[in-house]
Amino acid sequence: MTRHHVTSNSTFERQFGYARAVVEKDWIFVSGTTGYDYERSTLPATVETQTRKALANIARTLAEVRASLADVVRVRYYVSDRAHVRRIAPILADTFGEIQPAATMVLCEMIEPEMLIEIEVTAVRRTRAETD
Repeated sequence: MTRHHVTSNSTFERQFGYARAVVEKDWIFVSGTTGYDYERSTLPATVETQTRKALANIARTLAEVRASLADVVRVRYYVSDRAHVRRIAPILADTFGEIQPAATMVLCEMIEPEMLIEIEVTAVRRTRAETD
């Protein structure tokens, strides 16, 4: 198998026709991920909590395809307000400081006003599973 799609069955995935992630051989492309709490069907109020939850959502997606945040080689952050940058920087440094992926941060308007951050990653699995 060379291409595999990971879905979380979110309403956005169905509405806009995309997968949570696409795996092509050892490459993993994780779509922009917000801090939505799927267990509670809520979006946390603060940018710090949304950032932590978005990273947890990404980590869970990577784990589904036998990868981890340590495999991330590229990260893109989409932030709704310049004031959020200093508030999330410690969280991002804590998560990716040792990994040091290439990174870009963009200030932009989100699809929903309560969304404060969206994170997209590209990862490369270091060891391929025998079933791929």
